Amino acid sequence: MKRELLARIVTAQASGQAAVLVRDLAGDEQILVTEDETLEDKLPAELIDEARSAMRRDGARTLEIGDRRVLVQSLAPPYRLVVVGAVHISQALIPMARIAGYDVELVDPRRAFATPERFPGIVIDNRWPQEAFRETALTSRTAVVTLSHDAKIDEPALTAALQSKAFYIGALGSRKNHAKRLERLAAAGFDEPQLARIAGPIGLPLGGRAPAEIAVSILAQLIQARYA
Repeated sequence: MKRELLARIVTAQASGQAAVLVRDLAGDEQILVTEDETLEDKLPAELIDEARSAMRRDGARTLEIGDRRVLVQSLAPPYRLVVVGAVHISQALIPMARIAGYDVELVDPRRAFATPERFPGIVIDNRWPQEAFRETALTSRTAVVTLSHDAKIDEPALTAALQSKAFYIGALGSRKNHAKRLERLAAAGFDEPQLARIAGPIGLPLGGRAPAEIAVSILAQLIQARYA
């Protein structure tokens, strides 16, 4: 592997970006594409859909393209979950998500709730979301869930998520409250297709009401979105 290509891989991984390496197994050609680049400018048309899929999955796949054998390999960081709101549902969701293989970060400016004692072993950011998310890369391998039930906390986080490539965005709240939230976000300039990215009310409709049951429904919906 050429030194320049290796340096680009290291840079992409350090920034949390997903990347795909395409290699011609019969020759020396190697192409690296990151999620911030336009695939059409770098890859043959027959490989674009496969490369997009590889951005979201892990591992490698060999393809037959005409008389060529091509390896499409995902070079991506772990999937990441940003939880906004240090509530009881978060206490159940975070350990479940970690078991499922997600790196988890908690954002909540309410220091009395977002403490290492209540949320051991994870990164806690006690800044307001609009400040924290300026320094938090929300890539195509990031999920964002807002659970504080406080518009002053949740909606800046949703704004940042909608402006990103996050693969899943979920917001806690009743249908009535979610409708009002969508009205406020629409007034802030988001259109209907953008707002449709928000799963609200959050979670698959499993019927559970306890915090742990709601957490299960959120994680299930998140996993469903990841493999959609």
